[in-house]
Amino acid sequence: MTSGIDPAANSAVIVDAVRRAGEGGAAMLFTPEMSGLLDRDRTRAAAHVVLPDENPVLAATRDAAARAGITVALGSLAVAREDGRWANRSFVIGPAGNVLATYDKIHMFDVALDNGESWRESAAYAPGEAVVTVDLAGIGRLGLAICYDIRFPALFEQLGQLSCDIIAIPAAFTRPTGAAHWHLLQRARAVEASAYVAAAAQVGLHPDGRETYGHSLVVDPWGEVLLDMGGDAPGLAFAEIDPARIAAVRRQLPSLANRRDIPRSQRT
Repeated sequence: MTSGIDPAANSAVIVDAVRRAGEGGAAMLFTPEMSGLLDRDRTRAAAHVVLPDENPVLAATRDAAARAGITVALGSLAVAREDGRWANRSFVIGPAGNVLATYDKIHMFDVALDNGESWRESAAYAPGEAVVTVDLAGIGRLGLAICYDIRFPALFEQLGQLSCDIIAIPAAFTRPTGAAHWHLLQRARAVEASAYVAAAAQVGLHPDGRETYGHSLVVDPWGEVLLDMGGDAPGLAFAEIDPARIAAVRRQLPSLANRRDIPRSQRT
């Protein structure tokens, strides 16, 4: 997606993608981080950051999922919490339109890049505190992460130990960090967890002035890139997930089973 500052326009794109994914025979659709609203102006965005039950993008996506009869991993929405803070929250929506799981982004994107970009996610958003997986009929166990989470291997070690078949890593990666690290990190996380990675990404120049890297990916448990949507334009693409591939990789390289606790370091 190339999400912007108008939730209604973003919602229309998501609803159309759900419809087309269902017509194309997909069991599941993945969307990027901040699918419903991507706006660096938090004062302007505040009017649209509401409780989940009041969020029109979530409601429209739930209705679309039910009409298409597919599961949707809604990469994330900016939603209000009861305590007044905001959350960067993923939603997994079942084929009946019900919310099966939610995940709040744990690691806040607080960085200052050499190109002058500065981001302080923690100034508005509260970090999540729970690792989340959900078992999906006919699909497998899905683990949830969001964007900057990818730089923290301990989260993915836990998702691997929880025997995830697929890990969703929706993102809005900057162009500089994406060019340097996107493919490398996605492939590494797939290998570490011996799982598929589905990484739906924001792409292009957005109405709030930011640019994102794109390259939505599907990576298999061996680290092979099965799908790369490029960095030029939004769109919809399909990939096949083979459960037998997961089992085959875990038989060959049982790294999850071979894991040992690392001894505490000692200085001499």
